[in-house]
Amino acid sequence: MRYSDAMKTAPDPAATAALERYREQRVTAIHRLDLIARGATLNYEDGTPVDMASEKRRLEEMVADRDRRIAALERDLGLT
Repeated sequence: MRYSDAMKTAPDPAATAALERYREQRVTAIHRLDLIARGATLNYEDGTPVDMASEKRRLEEMVADRDRRIAALERDLGLT
């Protein structure tokens, strides 16, 4: 195999790292959504409660965004 052929088939390390990072962020967001569904609450450092409905919405949007980014990177890397 020539070097130029290997370069065409080798996955982009930055894209591979981004894919892994997006997958990890998605899993974390899903875990937090599960905690919210179980009744978890958060407070800011000053003790003010976090609006959990807003946090849930933000996390749902994050999961949808990560799903789109993961799908796009998987296409680009030829994984799907």
